[in-house]
Amino acid sequence: MSEAQFPDSVDMLITPRMRDLGEGFTVRRVLPYAKRRHVGPFVFFDHMGPVQFAPGQGLDVRPHPHIGLATVTYLFEGEIMHRDSLGVVQPIRPGDVNWMVAGRGIAHSERTRAELRQSGAPLHGIQSWFALPKAYEETEPTFHHHPATSLPEIEKPGVRLRLIAGSAFGATSPAQTFAPMFYLDAQMSNGATLPLPDGYEEQAVYVAIGEVQLDGQVYGEGTMLVLKPEARPAITARGAARLMLLGGAPLDGERNLWWNFVSSSKERIEQAKADWRSENWPKVPGETEFIPLPEGM
Repeated sequence: MSEAQFPDSVDMLITPRMRDLGEGFTVRRVLPYAKRRHVGPFVFFDHMGPVQFAPGQGLDVRPHPHIGLATVTYLFEGEIMHRDSLGVVQPIRPGDVNWMVAGRGIAHSERTRAELRQSGAPLHGIQSWFALPKAYEETEPTFHHHPATSLPEIEKPGVRLRLIAGSAFGATSPAQTFAPMFYLDAQMSNGATLPLPDGYEEQAVYVAIGEVQLDGQVYGEGTMLVLKPEARPAITARGAARLMLLGGAPLDGERNLWWNFVSSSKERIEQAKADWRSENWPKVPGETEFIPLPEGM
């Protein structure tokens, strides 16, 4: 579909690029995109899986660094064990939020527990990064776990919403945010219709499972619809569907994104690269491996 064919509400359609992380585990990389680097504070958006790991296999993301962002992995299925340089050890399960603020610098790993690895386990979810406002880019790193039961749930006809972060539909998530934003998991039954929240200039819809209709057009799984600022369309499910609704205020300036580093300053990213290369970085207790700094990127 060309841009001239987009319905009135849609500014851009993003189709993910596939990335193979090994052992049959693939991700669909949505953001950043060449023509759209961010939506509100969202600067990175990966759809992980779905995958069923064979016995003996699992996720093994060795310790790696972050600066200038907050990150959340939100699971539909499976489990990931998080360990970080603050000493936090916390599994994340479907519907939970592990809210990690990197600020001036944090390292963490993400793995499948040995017990789950023995029998083989499923994994399916979304990983997102949020650029911090300039005033908070060098804030102290923090980590907070919010179980699914602590997150607001919003019921609408044929729709169940869980508010992952920010504010929407009169509710506010306990996850700490630094600028106006919203992030919702929407589970819709066939024929159900849902509007987007009011009050946000930048917004997008990601179809994680199923199909939806918007302004007379049908969009399938693995599609992100970036909406026009003034658009407030109603989204209708064609069969059971699961969507991620996201957006917020525009960023306070452009961001540089290199590997796992996000910053308004290129010099700050160069410093982070030098620190990780020289191992001048907080270590993750109990981990002896790490991901080396990519060369030639």
